[in-house]
Amino acid sequence: MPGTVTSPIEVVQVTPFGIWLAYGDAEYYMDFDHFPWFRDAPVRKIFNVEEVSAGHFYWPDLDIDLDLDRIEHPEKYPLIARKHDS
Repeated sequence: MPGTVTSPIEVVQVTPFGIWLAYGDAEYYMDFDHFPWFRDAPVRKIFNVEEVSAGHFYWPDLDIDLDLDRIEHPEKYPLIARKHDS
């Protein structure tokens, strides 16, 4: 059984395929196919996340903000920004 989450929002794991985020009593998987902004980000920047309002999260080192609905239902938001190579 996992430990008790002491923070309202916490990145609990980063894998080669995505991120596990704990919020409240639930965990959410954010795969890099739907959340490509995190793919090449340094792990320390991914772990720096804060809740700016209920269900709205911000990664200040990456200037990324996402709400819980986008994390739970990425299929509802098909337009995904892509990184452009120079």
